[in-house]
Amino acid sequence: MHDRPVHTRLFLPVLIALGTIAGTLAAHAHDDGAHAVRPAGAKRTADARERAGRSPWGAHDEIGTLNLMSDQSRLRVLQQIGSGKIYDLSVDYYVGMPSWYAVGDPRYQFHLTHSPRGTAVDDPLQVGRAMNDKVSYTGDAITMYTHMGTHIDALNHFGLHGEIYNGFGVDDHVGDKGWTKAGAEKLPPIVARGVLIDVAAAKGVEELPRSYRITPADLQQALARQGTKLEPGDVVLIRTGRMKHFYGDNARYMEEPPGLGLAAARWLIEEAKVMTLGADNLSLETFPVETKDNWIPVHTYLLAERGVPFMEVVHLEGLARDRIYTFAFIAASLKLRGASGAPMRPIAIPLRG
Repeated sequence: MHDRPVHTRLFLPVLIALGTIAGTLAAHAHDDGAHAVRPAGAKRTADARERAGRSPWGAHDEIGTLNLMSDQSRLRVLQQIGSGKIYDLSVDYYVGMPSWYAVGDPRYQFHLTHSPRGTAVDDPLQVGRAMNDKVSYTGDAITMYTHMGTHIDALNHFGLHGEIYNGFGVDDHVGDKGWTKAGAEKLPPIVARGVLIDVAAAKGVEELPRSYRITPADLQQALARQGTKLEPGDVVLIRTGRMKHFYGDNARYMEEPPGLGLAAARWLIEEAKVMTLGADNLSLETFPVETKDNWIPVHTYLLAERGVPFMEVVHLEGLARDRIYTFAFIAASLKLRGASGAPMRPIAIPLRG
C-alpha cells in the first residue's frame, strides 16, 4: 500500500467507500481481528429507520443532546473537582498537520501579515522608522478547514435525504453564508462529567490495529478494567492510541483508522445514555465502514438520527498515562456562524475519588 502517493493512502478507505466496491470492502474481515464481526442489525439499507430524527426538546431545537446539561448538572460536576491539575485535551495547529486535504478541503495555513522588520520597512501606520524600531509589531492570519485539529461537529455536518436533525432541510436553511440552522455558533459551552474509555490499554496494546472496529463489548471490557461506570449525561472520550502519530507522521495517523463501530455508538447513546462523545482519531469511526449504502454511518447516526454533536482529534495521552478515567470536562468551541464544525480547546480536571 505504501507505494501509492501519500495523499491517496491517507484517504483510500473513504474514497473506496464512495465507489462501487464499497460493499465488498465493508464485508471484508482481517484474520488478525482488525474488523469485528458485523453485529446483527448493523448492515442496513436506507429505509425508514435511517432518517433525520426529531428532537424531544421541540421543533426549534438546534443543539440536540447538549440540552441534557443544566445549571444544576454543571454545578454538580464542578463541586466534585478534587484537583487543581489540568489536562489539556487539544492539539497544536501547525502547517503540515493531518487534515482532510485529499478530499478537497484546505490545509492549515499560517501567514504573517506584519513582522517587526517588515513593519519598519513598510511603515503601514506612517509613524516613522524610530517608532517602528521601538515598537515591535507582529500580526498573522490563518486559513483552515473547520474539521481539523481538536474540534466539534455541529448537527448540520451530516444529514439524511436532504434533512439534518430535527427536520431542517437543505432547500430552506442553507444560504450563501452557510446553514441558518444548527450551526456551530449554536453549540453551548460543555461542562459535564467526562469519562475516558481506554480501549487500547484494555487490549494491552499501545495502538489498536488498522481499521479496528470498536464494539460494545470492547467498551464494556475497558470500563470493567478501569473500574469505571457510565452515567447518563456523560461526555465519553475513546482512546484508540492513534494520537501518538499526530505530530510528524500524517500517513500513520490518517490511514485506515481504528474507531467506533455503529453498534458501539448505539450502545453509548441508547443504552448508556451519554450526552456526547469524542475520540483521538480524525474520523471517530473506523474506515472502511460496515454498511453498503452509507459511506459514513456513525456520523449520520449520531448527528442526523440522534442529534449528538461530537468531537474528534482529542488528545487523551495525558489522561491515559496518569490513569485518570473520570474528570470534569470543560470545553467551548468557536462561534462560527453557519459552520458545520468548529475548533475547541477542552480541558479535563480530575474528580475526587
